Amino acid sequence: MVPSKNLYRIEKDSMGPVKVPKEAYYGAQTQRAVENFPISGWRFGREFLYALGLIKYASAKTNFELGLLEKKIARAIEQASQEVTEGRWDEQFVVDIFQTGSGTSTNMNGNEVIANRANEILGNKKGTYRPVHPNDHVNLGQSSNDVFPSAIHIASVILLQQKLLPALKDLHKALKGKGREFHSILKIGRTHLQDATPIRLGQEFGGYARQVELGIHRIQNAMKSLSELPLGGTAVGTGINTHPLFAKKAITIMNKNVGYRFSEAVDHFEAQGAKDALVEMSGTLKTVATSLIKIANDIRWLGSGPRCGIGEIHLQDTQPGSSIMPGKVNPVISESLIQVGAQVIGNDSAITLAGLSGNFELNVMMPLIAYNLHQSIHLLANAVNNFSKRCVKGLKADRKRCEEMIEKSLALATALTPKIGYEEAAQIAKKAYVQNKTIREVVKEGGLFSTQELNRLLDPQSMTAPVKPTKKKR
Repeated sequence: MVPSKNLYRIEKDSMGPVKVPKEAYYGAQTQRAVENFPISGWRFGREFLYALGLIKYASAKTNFELGLLEKKIARAIEQASQEVTEGRWDEQFVVDIFQTGSGTSTNMNGNEVIANRANEILGNKKGTYRPVHPNDHVNLGQSSNDVFPSAIHIASVILLQQKLLPALKDLHKALKGKGREFHSILKIGRTHLQDATPIRLGQEFGGYARQVELGIHRIQNAMKSLSELPLGGTAVGTGINTHPLFAKKAITIMNKNVGYRFSEAVDHFEAQGAKDALVEMSGTLKTVATSLIKIANDIRWLGSGPRCGIGEIHLQDTQPGSSIMPGKVNPVISESLIQVGAQVIGNDSAITLAGLSGNFELNVMMPLIAYNLHQSIHLLANAVNNFSKRCVKGLKADRKRCEEMIEKSLALATALTPKIGYEEAAQIAKKAYVQNKTIREVVKEGGLFSTQELNRLLDPQSMTAPVKPTKKKR
C-alpha cells in the first residue's frame, strides 16, 4: 500500500528535496538523519533535551539584547525553546544516539523543532521557515560543536545535583546510622576470606559510610570541571560568526535557570578538541560504582545463610528467591546494585575510548559520551535509592551469631602473642584447629594463664581499638 501524499510535506535543504511527515515539527535535516541512522532506537533523555532547549532560549534572548535578532523573532524562539525545556516536544527528537559524532543531527533536530514551533506561534505553517529559520536565527552565534558539548555538561550537572548526589547522601546517612546502631556488636574480622581479629559490626558499617562519603566528595570535585562550557567557540574554538559577548551573556541567563554557576571555557580549543572533563566524571562514577559493589557484596556475604552461611546480619525479605526451592530468599537488592555497578564500569570503558577519539579541534564521539554518562548517573541514582530503601534501612544484626563466631575463631590467638610470642601462639592455634577446640579451651588446658588473665587477654572488646598508652606518674 502506497502511503498517501497527504502524510508528508516536501522540504528542501542544501542537498535537495526531502519528504518530512506532515505533522512533524522537525524538518529536512532531521529526516535525513532518521533515514541515515536506523541503528539502536535509543534517544537522548529528558535532561539533555532540557539543556538543549535552555541553550537555545538563552541564545535567542542574548542575540536580541545584542541587537542581532528582531524582537518578534527572538520572543517566538524563546517561547518555543521554553516548551522544549518543559518536555512538550520530546517525541519530536527522533535522531538515534549513533549518529554524526559531533551531535550535529540532534542540534539541527532542535533548531528545526524550535523554528517550526516559533513560526507556528507567529501564525505561519510548519516547513516554511519564515520568518524564523533554524540556522540563521535559532542557531545564530552557535555551532553544533559548542552547543552539543555544552548541553552534555549542563545535563550532567543537573542529573548529578538532582538525582545521584541526593541518593548517595541518603545512603551515607543510612549506613552511618547502622554504624551507630551496630556499635555495641562485636564480630570476627576477615581478611583473605579467613578469620582475623575481632572488630565491631558498627566499625564495618562506618567504613562503608565513609566510602560513600568520599564518593560524594569525588563527584563534587569532578563537577568543577563540568562547570566550564564550550559555548562561544562555534566551529573550531575561534568563535567565528559569534558576538564576543555572546557566550558570557548567554551563560549568565542559563545560570539563573539552573541554579548552578557555569562559566565560559578558559580555552575553547581545549573545551572543544578534548572531552577530558566528561572522561574525568565518568572515571569518578566508576570509582563510586566500585565502592558500591564492594559494599553490596559484603552485605550479601554477611547475610549469607540463613543457616549454613555467615549469617551475621539479616536482610529484608523482598521476594521468593527460587522457582524450585521453597522458602529460599536471595539478596536480590544487593545483586541489582552490583549489576548496575558493572554497567557503569562498562560505560566508563566506552567513554574512555570515546574521549581519546577526538582529532584536532573536535571530538567525534560525543553522542556516545552523552548517552553513556547520563545512563550511568541515572542507573546509579535509581539503584542507590533502591539499595538504601529496600536493603540497608531494614538490616538487622544477629548479636548471638556474631559472638559465637568470635569465640570459635582461631585468630584470637593473636591476642596471646605479646605474652608468649608468635611461635607458641601459632602452635596453640594449630592445636585448637586439629582438636576442634577453641583457643580459650586449649589455653585453659595448658594452664598458661589464670582464668582472670585469660579472660582479660581474650576479651574481644579490647581488640577492637588500639590500646591507649598509659601516662607515667611523675
